[in-house]
Amino acid sequence: MGVTAQQSDNGQEVTVCVAGRFDYRVYDSFKASYSSIAEDSTQINVDLSETDYMDSSALGMLLMLREHVGRAVTILLLNPTPDVMKVLAIANFDKLFAIKK
Repeated sequence: MGVTAQQSDNGQEVTVCVAGRFDYRVYDSFKASYSSIAEDSTQINVDLSETDYMDSSALGMLLMLREHVGRAVTILLLNPTPDVMKVLAIANFDKLFAIKK
């Protein structure tokens, strides 16, 4: 459970995996996962396939990520579970982020 991050070999793509609960308890590790991203990164994948719960603090963290990296970096939310997808849809995050199932 928790947050892990992995950068691609070419450094342009970062994948952040959130396992278990995506809530205020993972704030520090989630922020740390993208704070040191290389400047030449062009895409951040947030893998939600192992996320079984998401609350409003997680939505806020995704918005903070978006603000931190700016518009030059694509943020892709990957494989959200049905419950997580429901939260994203209710919050209209499908209009703010690319979501790939």
